[in-house]
Amino acid sequence: MTNNTIWESLKAKLDAFKNWLVRYSKIVLPVILVICVALTIVIAMQANKRKVEQEETVVAPEENTGEDEAMLEVPEVPLEKDAVPGVNELFDVYYKAMVEGDTATMEKLVYYMDATEILRAAETSKYIESYPPLEIYTKAGPKEGTYIAYVYGEIKFYDYDKPVPGMRVYYVCTNEDGELYINEDGEESDNELHYMREIQLQEDVIDLNNKAAEAYNKMMVDDPKLADFLLELKTEIEKNVGEALARAEQSEEPEEGAEEEAPEETEEDAPVEVVTKVKTTDVVNIRTSDSETADKLGKAAVGDEFELLEEKGNGWSKIKYDGGEAYIKSDFLEPSETMTASNDEQTEDGEEEESQEQADNTDDSTATNGTVRVKETVRIRSGASENSEKIATAYMGETFEVIMKQADGWTKIKYNGQTAYVKSDYVE
Repeated sequence: MTNNTIWESLKAKLDAFKNWLVRYSKIVLPVILVICVALTIVIAMQANKRKVEQEETVVAPEENTGEDEAMLEVPEVPLEKDAVPGVNELFDVYYKAMVEGDTATMEKLVYYMDATEILRAAETSKYIESYPPLEIYTKAGPKEGTYIAYVYGEIKFYDYDKPVPGMRVYYVCTNEDGELYINEDGEESDNELHYMREIQLQEDVIDLNNKAAEAYNKMMVDDPKLADFLLELKTEIEKNVGEALARAEQSEEPEEGAEEEAPEETEEDAPVEVVTKVKTTDVVNIRTSDSETADKLGKAAVGDEFELLEEKGNGWSKIKYDGGEAYIKSDFLEPSETMTASNDEQTEDGEEEESQEQADNTDDSTATNGTVRVKETVRIRSGASENSEKIATAYMGETFEVIMKQADGWTKIKYNGQTAYVKSDYVE
């Protein structure tokens, strides 16, 4: 067969196929289209499957890293009474010091006590006659060498004929020397707080809390005068603590008088040098207000420089710090930058700041409205925000004087003579 014959045969078959395709195009073309679409879907699915497999091989290691951040497992172990001799000795010494007003011993056993707490402990001791034997229960804490301690006892006051029952919860830790101490620094991690909350919800702890609450409530019902006695006692103690703090601050007022007399020696319109920036001469605490009992915002190193907003007459200086205002003891500051200003400008600025301070004080003087009781372990903070500085930790059953329940989910309370905040969900 020649090449021409082969070509003519192929051409004849192609023409025949063409004629058949034209005749049946309405049937054949849709079938071809369906086949093409099906092939496209299969190819796409296979490609997507390969992509998912590749992504899973990359993501899998990241997912595993989350397991390391899991919350601590809380063991279901029973409360033990007098199980840790060192804990019993710690509270025997602590409560004895509390009755005797031995604040030096209390400071050694507690980390940490600020000036207001020390004054309150000393003042409270004047009204306590004795503590009968204590009942001390413990559970293992979130870290090795730590304990959650429940101390049940009855306080005998001088001016009341019956002992008053009560219970407190303490977080006991071990220091580097192996000595036990009461930890009240309020710096517990989220993991530690989670652990403590879970312990508080265990059945035997709830039973112990109920035992203390029932004894206290029964006494309140049997003697309606007890509530009045305790309220008057608390008011008297807070009053005496406030007066002691005021006397401590007034001890520095002579310096204020000397500073105020200085302008009288100058001409009324004479320009004066005003310090605009200061720097620290030693390592010093930066605090939220002009008091050694105020919350610490941080520490300043030697030579740190700050914009000076006001040098107060009580020995403190108001500075700009982290976008806000803070205070440092003036004894640890020296001028680093000054500017020339007239007395008129100074007077106007001073009057404006004084008016603002009066307005702030008016806002802070909202009348109190009873007390709140802690339902679960919760942090006490310096402001109404989870980013605010932690002051301490409150445990279930503790009560605080409430200033205001805010609409933003926070409750403003009085804590150790200062304003503080707790999440409203954790108090009632």
